[in-house]
Amino acid sequence: MKRDLLSIRDLSRVEILELISRAETIKREIAAGNPRRSLSGRIVGLIFVKPSTRTRVSFEAAVYRLGGQAMFMTAQDTQISRHEPLADMARVLDRYIDAIVIRTFGHQDVEELASYASVPVINALTDRFHPCQVLADLLTIKEKRSLDKLTVAWVGDGNNVAHSWINASARLGFRLNLACPPGFQPDEEVLSWAAVQRQSAIRVTPDPVEAVSGADVIYTDVWASMGQESDADRRRKAFRNYQVNADLLAAAPRDALVLHCLPAHRGEEITDDVLEGPQSVVFDQAENRLHVQAALLDWLIGDA
Repeated sequence: MKRDLLSIRDLSRVEILELISRAETIKREIAAGNPRRSLSGRIVGLIFVKPSTRTRVSFEAAVYRLGGQAMFMTAQDTQISRHEPLADMARVLDRYIDAIVIRTFGHQDVEELASYASVPVINALTDRFHPCQVLADLLTIKEKRSLDKLTVAWVGDGNNVAHSWINASARLGFRLNLACPPGFQPDEEVLSWAAVQRQSAIRVTPDPVEAVSGADVIYTDVWASMGQESDADRRRKAFRNYQVNADLLAAAPRDALVLHCLPAHRGEEITDDVLEGPQSVVFDQAENRLHVQAALLDWLIGDA
């Protein structure tokens, strides 16, 4: 049966942990110079309506490391730019390639593509969810800490990455504190879905100091994401007390890890000394995008 990854909701607790374990194995194989070739003969289409550095390069590298071929397409490279129905594009592409990775704005576009495609569809980011990012984050944390009895503090916008953290908390059962300014909290539907799962302890607060108290991980993201540039000035004012800096770290345990999904606006949501400091695992986190995405592709279309 075809499987897609549109959000972390598509995975069970066991599947999340198995993907992380598979990523650890693939990471060791690559480091030893002996990567598996499970995508030999496979073609993965990468459709990027939104541009990217880490997501594009990590997916392309993952495909090539596993012996497959990546085919990169922007909106201008396809008939998306001329409003071809996604249903038509899905049913054509799945006759050419073995999986579709798409990075776009509206989550409904990814859902529509997946509903018509007969090959796996992977959400490489929408305005609603960013599952691949949070799976890589979980791998990064597991390399440094146990995922059991974990407390994660999110500081900033209740955005797509925050939504994926909520999904992960609901699946794995760790504590998640979200510090967001009024008017920038996570979507109520996402929080309601998590509440129904009854496995997580999720708290939304306007106080970042309260959120980081006792946290094993402190996570932040840009205040204005792609497509929100016209709102950047208003957001800077709203988020001015939500910067991850030395003062905020002083309110957290001394060994708390600092994560940021990048790109970072140094001096806005995070200070340079924190991003480059001893508690930061930001660049390990960025590397792990490669290994998690390789594990995901290996699971979905690998020859094993």
